[in-house]
Amino acid sequence: MHHDSMSDRSAHVALLEHLRSVFPGQVIDELAGVEGPIESRVPGFRVYRIHPRVAGGWWLYVSSGCWAATQEHGHGLEFFLAAPRDDWQNLESITMNAYYHCGPPRQRLDVGHTVPIGRPWLDDSSCDHYLVSPPYPFGPDFELCEWGTGAHARILWLLPITKAEKDFRRTHGLEALESLLEEHMIDPVDPGRASVV
Repeated sequence: MHHDSMSDRSAHVALLEHLRSVFPGQVIDELAGVEGPIESRVPGFRVYRIHPRVAGGWWLYVSSGCWAATQEHGHGLEFFLAAPRDDWQNLESITMNAYYHCGPPRQRLDVGHTVPIGRPWLDDSSCDHYLVSPPYPFGPDFELCEWGTGAHARILWLLPITKAEKDFRRTHGLEALESLLEEHMIDPVDPGRASVV
């Protein structure tokens, strides 16, 4: 696989500038992923942590490096997680997800895919899967990060869901699940939220 560290670097920079323009005035810091095998699959992997604008707001964790590790013809993905508080587990989650996505091509994630977390996503939450979803709360301005000549990263949301919700999606499809989540007006960052199924 051809690895152009220059374009990797500009992808990191472009993503950070993109996040700064979407979340003006909010603190954004750059963290390494959790230690482990991530560097072997995603060289230079970083997580941008976006602090809430107001107390009680959402903490956001955005992967940086997935695009460079898997992009084809300048198109690739990054992922983000929204959480009610700053917690090491959020960093671990986004790192593990990046490691999975950047493995063999059959593991590439996309909208509608579900990923087992292997534990409650936070606290004793009944959500133990992620649904890969468009970033509905933030819209298309956040979703698409473009730079250079036609390179772009699409930023997708890792939305915590329950096993029952995951099974419902498999049976009834993504749209049916999304309608249900919307109907119940779920708080996507509440670890204690009830399953809608």
